[in-house]
Amino acid sequence: MKNKTHEEYMKQAIVEAKKAGQNGEVPIGAILVAENGEVLSSEYNRTISLCDPSAHAEILALREAGNKIKNYRLLNTILYVTVEPCIMCMGAVIYARIESVVFGTYDPKGGAAGSLYNFAEDKRLNHRTGIISGICEEECRSLIREFFKARRVNSES
Repeated sequence: MKNKTHEEYMKQAIVEAKKAGQNGEVPIGAILVAENGEVLSSEYNRTISLCDPSAHAEILALREAGNKIKNYRLLNTILYVTVEPCIMCMGAVIYARIESVVFGTYDPKGGAAGSLYNFAEDKRLNHRTGIISGICEEECRSLIREFFKARRVNSES
């Protein structure tokens, strides 16, 4: 990507994740970046507010970018997401032909980019997506941990 580092783009995804948390959503943010460095979309989880189980940050970012460029194939793009994508999101990434996924922290209970599953490496699928993990890992992990910690405390009250 032109002129910016993975960390700089991830910081933008973290801003989106914080918006999700402030709205009572699981704090996950995603941005999709074109080959020239342009941010095509930036989104955060909105499953609760939209009453839509598919309204993950990644899915919303892919939808927004597809509408922007008027194509369902998002070739030569990089998806930055604060937490490892789930099965649904990795499926969408593969079908959209995303070049790479860059994420902050692993999701050992539902991740599909290396922890629980590894769709990016499955040779049976028609597209392989590059994976880069651990970008701004501690900040991304901390957002998720603090969110769920606060929910546990509130549910015990």
